[in-house]
Amino acid sequence: MKRKWNDKKVLILGLSKSGISAAKYLNSKGAECFITENKPLQDKDTELVQELKNEGIHVETGMHSDEFINDSYIAITSPGIPPKSEIFSRLKEKNIPVIGEVELAYLEANSPFIAITGTNGKTTTTYLASHILSSEYNAPVCGNIGVPPTSLIDENPDYFVCEVSSFQLAAAPTFKPQIACFLTFTPDHIDWHGGLDKYFEAKISLFKESKQPLYAVFSGVDEKIYEFSKTYMGEKFIYAKELEKNCCYIKNDAIFFKRNKEEEIIKLNEIQLVGEHNYQNIMCAIVIAKLTGISNEHIKERISSFKPVEHRIEYVADINGKSFYNDSKATNPEASFVALKSFQGKSLTLIAGGRDKNTDLTEFCTDYINKYVSTVILIGEAANRFKENMEKNGFTNIITANSLEQAVDISLTLNNQIVLLSPACASYDMFNSYEHRGEVFKEYVRKIQ
Repeated sequence: MKRKWNDKKVLILGLSKSGISAAKYLNSKGAECFITENKPLQDKDTELVQELKNEGIHVETGMHSDEFINDSYIAITSPGIPPKSEIFSRLKEKNIPVIGEVELAYLEANSPFIAITGTNGKTTTTYLASHILSSEYNAPVCGNIGVPPTSLIDENPDYFVCEVSSFQLAAAPTFKPQIACFLTFTPDHIDWHGGLDKYFEAKISLFKESKQPLYAVFSGVDEKIYEFSKTYMGEKFIYAKELEKNCCYIKNDAIFFKRNKEEEIIKLNEIQLVGEHNYQNIMCAIVIAKLTGISNEHIKERISSFKPVEHRIEYVADINGKSFYNDSKATNPEASFVALKSFQGKSLTLIAGGRDKNTDLTEFCTDYINKYVSTVILIGEAANRFKENMEKNGFTNIITANSLEQAVDISLTLNNQIVLLSPACASYDMFNSYEHRGEVFKEYVRKIQ
């Protein structure tokens, strides 16, 4: 239910895209908004800050001042601020409640949410679900995908198709989507949450009894998620596993959906996406589409026309018989696993490395590098540790490059069919983001094509 915001003082933590969207939305509803950013003002943000001030939104940088904090009705946090940050202790002392921007959008919106979470796969699934639903509804993507849901509230869409991260869920105490999906779970963001168990708890908070969705959708191949699904008491659907009812699965080279009856939805050879993991993403999206009443005809047509999301096993170009793929979104080893498996049976050059997340590399080296990769070209801060782990696990065909461009040049001299950028690392040692890294890769490949 919408609150009355007139003359309410609202504190926005962080000069982030979601924070700015929340401030603009609340400002339009009569709230007095104060954005507080602990980092010093950067040159690239000068114009933005002035624009916000011109709209009547207060902004401070380089501090969290008492002047901004005191007497706040509520605080809206950005998802990147760790829960152990000092600002939260100060807010608790002053009895100022804290929620995230997704929670704010949920409380303010009149339309239902479809929430998609998981360590990997959620972006492709979110885009695909929106693509299918948009055949019959106004169902935009939003959330962790880069579109704050508060920016869509006044459009009054039929559905918010919302990618939600564990960070966002941790600040969404009453968020209750109509459909909630849990795709994959692998170690990530451990430092932020304070442990693997707490990371899992943040994910499954979507399914707690107090805010149980109308429908829950779970992976049938992720063991931890599937085991959790057995304890879930609400109406649930399992994908990637055939059951007696409420499931979506592959059989006879086609994808089927089963609720009251078995229905063939689409044949595998009619799908453009590459890899078993993408079939799983598609099955989850099919369940969402069926639960919202989309016709089989529209589901099939939309899946057939859907192309890979940018930076996720994205085909770039062919050069001298080598196919280049951009998987820059793979910022941890588990994300790279699915890309490597997608090219099984082909000789492959892997470009990996970046800012190290210090995750365990044993499985990455033994089960994936040794099995699927012909040559590894390493870049970035993680290169030495990755090289040491690969050699320790018996893989020695390793080359180190000083830049991403040099790695591409080296790949052209090798006799492998596929060149895959799938870094298994964060991008911040050499690039502004994984998107920036992927763009640099694509631009350089196309330049020399």
